[in-house]
Amino acid sequence: MDLNAVRAGLPVLERLAYLNAGTNGPLPRRTVDVMVETLQRDLREGRSSKPYFESMLAGREELRASLARILNTAPENIALANSTTEGCNVIITGLGIGPGDEVVTTDSEHPGLFGGLKASGADLRVVELKDRPADEALAALEAAISERTRLIALSHISWLTGAVFPVRGLAGRGIPLLVDGAQGAGAIPVDVEEIGCDFYTVSAQKWLLGPDVTGALYIRPEWVDKLRLTFPSYGSWDWEAESRYTPKQTAGRFDPGWIPLASVAGLAESLAFAEEAGEDRFDHARAQAERLRDLLSERYELVTEPTQATLVTWRVEGDSAETVERLAAAGVVVRDLPGLGWVRASCGFWTSDEDLDRLVAAL
Repeated sequence: MDLNAVRAGLPVLERLAYLNAGTNGPLPRRTVDVMVETLQRDLREGRSSKPYFESMLAGREELRASLARILNTAPENIALANSTTEGCNVIITGLGIGPGDEVVTTDSEHPGLFGGLKASGADLRVVELKDRPADEALAALEAAISERTRLIALSHISWLTGAVFPVRGLAGRGIPLLVDGAQGAGAIPVDVEEIGCDFYTVSAQKWLLGPDVTGALYIRPEWVDKLRLTFPSYGSWDWEAESRYTPKQTAGRFDPGWIPLASVAGLAESLAFAEEAGEDRFDHARAQAERLRDLLSERYELVTEPTQATLVTWRVEGDSAETVERLAAAGVVVRDLPGLGWVRASCGFWTSDEDLDRLVAAL
């Protein structure tokens, strides 16, 4: 991977040590360029012509194929979503999860997943993983599964600690497995077929460097007809079928609606930018996360264990929010985890040694 070329395509890195892709990744220059070009075309030509709608439909299918490559599955297994939160809600409501249903989850879930589970009224068996060693997670989760369990729902990677949760070990039990992949896709290699999960959600504005309000939802083919269609959109229907309002026979029936054409084009460009960096981009990101652990270990109590993913979390003295503000003033972008006294840095394939040295110096 040519790190200099990658960084040249991400203008924010000219000023900042940008270490918060776990919230929003840096935007590639080419992504913004194509979005502006698309909007300028809309400004000149309007948004009602046949070519406009044809380009929208074609762009969506091209994007679906690109997202499928990221997750190593077929395009027909991908629904275009606006966020991980939306993808989780599509599945929770589609399964009809509600009062009396038992769901196994963890104490380390983002509100994007846990909020939907809480709102469903289901009986939640919350496994405590936040303070548990990563190699004990599978046994703890297995102990919580019972004959009543209707859904297992958890993150691929903890947004709090960067721990890689044992999703592969939870698959194939005859219980639907919903994986929040917000901190996975784009940060580490993801193969949903190999994992064996039933559903995998993606927030594309994070590690995939996409525009805001973009994402994806993987649905294993056998679930397409089993899930209730609770948020139908214009794109949910097969308009060429003999009977009107016949749902599509693919995951596309769960597309939530129209994603702005500029965002479709922008995300496709961001995915191309990442793919062109090469497969070794994942190795670089993990190596930088390990380097950051080493740099911090001499002065701070680390929360993130070795050999996890690309998030590194550590404890700080005093107010973690004030630490983040002080770092921002020094040109270093990280985030705090409210109520925990923790600070979290994200190491991507664009992260340089100088970024990490700048963080440590500012601390």
